[in-house]
Amino acid sequence: MGTIEPEDGNPIRICLTVEGVLATVRLTDTGPNVRSMTGDDPTPIRSLAVSADDVADAYAYSHENPGRAILRVTPPFHGRMRARIHVYRVDDAALTDAVHVPPEELLEDDVVAAYPSLEDALVTDSETEEVRTRHAEAVDAWRSRARESIVDAVELEIGDEPHRVDVKRLG
Repeated sequence: MGTIEPEDGNPIRICLTVEGVLATVRLTDTGPNVRSMTGDDPTPIRSLAVSADDVADAYAYSHENPGRAILRVTPPFHGRMRARIHVYRVDDAALTDAVHVPPEELLEDDVVAAYPSLEDALVTDSETEEVRTRHAEAVDAWRSRARESIVDAVELEIGDEPHRVDVKRLG
């Protein structure tokens, strides 16, 4: 399937299947732009609804585990969207057309800076279990503070242009 409308300024649009994924290729004066047909244009998003627990948990997870946790918005996109926690080891945003929002962008800067490190729990050469317990308590206290520190707006990275949206805290 395809359309070619030369000389009227509109891009040439061709649909094709690459490795089992239906995609659209738009040839413009700046080069090809490939976007999966499973997605939509995310620029209509005006606001993101986020769970404060998801934001705090995603940030803590990424610091305590080998994977990466983010808040993910999946197509189809519309004005108000829900961002949910998503954990990955390989970023799949390009394949799924999802928008990934790092949790640190949804938290106030002072809360991000105050995340407790394991070294903060070391007072002396104490028992390993005591250090883990102190660290877990510090992270729980940080999570409580983080849940109250969700920002009012965030810029999504969509293509070359940042797209500012409001953030609505759930719960």
